[in-house]
Amino acid sequence: MNSVASIVLNRSFQLGLLAVILIALATLPLHYQGYNIVRLLNIFMFVVLTVSWVIFSGSTGYMSLASAAFFGVGIYTSALLGDKLPIAVVVGIGALVSSCVAFLVGALTLRLRGIYFAIFTFGLVELIKHLTLWWEINMEDRRGRLVVYVENDIIFWVMLSILVATLLTAYFIRRSKWGLALQSIGENEEAAAHMGINVTLVKVITFAVSALFVGASGAIIATRWTYIDPGIAFNPLYSFMPVLMAIFGGMGRLLGPVIGAIAFTYLKEELGTEFPELYMLIFGIILIVAILYMPNGLVGLIQRLWIRGFRRQDADT
Repeated sequence: MNSVASIVLNRSFQLGLLAVILIALATLPLHYQGYNIVRLLNIFMFVVLTVSWVIFSGSTGYMSLASAAFFGVGIYTSALLGDKLPIAVVVGIGALVSSCVAFLVGALTLRLRGIYFAIFTFGLVELIKHLTLWWEINMEDRRGRLVVYVENDIIFWVMLSILVATLLTAYFIRRSKWGLALQSIGENEEAAAHMGINVTLVKVITFAVSALFVGASGAIIATRWTYIDPGIAFNPLYSFMPVLMAIFGGMGRLLGPVIGAIAFTYLKEELGTEFPELYMLIFGIILIVAILYMPNGLVGLIQRLWIRGFRRQDADT
């Protein structure tokens, strides 16, 4: 009974702490403005992109580089509909359109494996980018679009809502039978199919679910930029950064991608501001060191140091 009570109290404490953190974050625009809010928006955006990537690729082992495609679809949805519909509706449409694109792409390509799938997903980003550019220049005689202006406070609260929805989805998927099916696919796809798992269906639906949040974040974050074009919307950075952030933080636990995205975004902005000429060089060195000496990411390093600390305490006593 004591152990059950301690588990319940521990979970209650964690939920209470999480609620306090969310309330504190939600009230930040009432106390802070300007650059601090913009920085938090960038952090929220990359956390959503990273956790969304981990929902599919972290479990299945499929290296998807399509995040920029779904992100750009959300951005263009906002540019096309932002002045016609309420922003909440625009974000919802951007999420659904991105998810539908992911579902169609997944149904056609998720029979590919390994490097072939990675190449195709990155090719999808370039295909949509150049197709959009061709359409704008040749069919509309223009390049780029204006995006309706939305206040930073509203963007912040919408982005925070998307972040919470992404984290909750990732958490419940990991603890569900669906999550076990994804892990089985990642460990041995043939064995998973022999166990009765509809491998293709699980992969396609999970791929579409992960794109839902990427598209939503693209739709709301576009309102910060006021102007977008295919180069901005379908920037390959949004495909590669989530992968690097997830590796940097560690994918063993859900906390890993979150910490990796926060740390990487902060480093990216600080180095870009303080050392604009050496920024990419320093960034690359940090990444190489992290991969060589932190194979399980920041979370793995913290766990190792924690265990060593307990062992030293035991040795001293």
